[in-house]
Amino acid sequence: MVQVGPDGAFSVNSLGLGGAPFPLSFSVREVDGCWVVVATAAQAAELADVLMSVASETIVIVGLETNSFLDEEYVQWRPSRIAEEQGVSYEAHDVGALASGVAGLSEEVLVICRDDLPRFLCDWYPYELTLVDVVGAPTVERLDEIVLAIGTAAWDGPVLPALGGSRLLFSGHDDCYAVVESTDRSLPARIMGRLLALLVGSALVDASVVQVPEPGAEALESLLEESRHWVGMRGSTSRRSVTVELCATPGPWRLGQPTPAQVDRSLVYDVASGVWRLSGLPEWKPSVGDRPIAPLRRGSA
Repeated sequence: MVQVGPDGAFSVNSLGLGGAPFPLSFSVREVDGCWVVVATAAQAAELADVLMSVASETIVIVGLETNSFLDEEYVQWRPSRIAEEQGVSYEAHDVGALASGVAGLSEEVLVICRDDLPRFLCDWYPYELTLVDVVGAPTVERLDEIVLAIGTAAWDGPVLPALGGSRLLFSGHDDCYAVVESTDRSLPARIMGRLLALLVGSALVDASVVQVPEPGAEALESLLEESRHWVGMRGSTSRRSVTVELCATPGPWRLGQPTPAQVDRSLVYDVASGVWRLSGLPEWKPSVGDRPIAPLRRGSA
């Protein structure tokens, strides 16, 4: 079950001066065994457990910017001070000149345990966050290599292959836009399932948290076999059911582009039963312990 609160990404973000609802967007491509997902709208904390499911035991936070932790002079706290405030054990490494003046990098790199990621991200909002997983305890030389590789990357292709041994790279912007790279082919479907649950939850939530299951593997696999690029909007909504209207697009949705009016597939979530129904597929009802894992086939849509 996914817990959705009133201050989630789909609830606090909107489009334009009129405050139009923010769309779900999902795009995935595979390059040399690396799966790259570009998605909206999700806060880092809303994806933390999904990222953990494919990460090695250590997380290295190489870039962090926030207005949630500022001193008396309105200067952001160092990442290590934020970790202390959150009650998370850490190791800090000053990378100084390697990160100086490089957008998206912090001059202090933070090393934390993978399982502490949700606690680290709890109840605050990074408007820039870049993290990568590593195996075991990284050496100072390894941390410098990671910072150098990310800081000099052109970002016109996957960065993860340059970080030998890492399986996950996450880059978040405005705590809404997410780019995720992974060598685990199950992760794209898990991210799409999480986005769908978050979007539906945003239609049901009020002052308290609601719980929404993610769709099952069959529905997610069907969608990703049909297209690698989707835009979704909330359709008809009541206290009994929520409809997500999905449009397959030729490429990733970008901010500033109109949301498609066309509806190619619909997902309907029944609140009372917890059942998801995708047009053209039988209903899926969650059971305890279900996790949607849809193995993607190689190749581009």
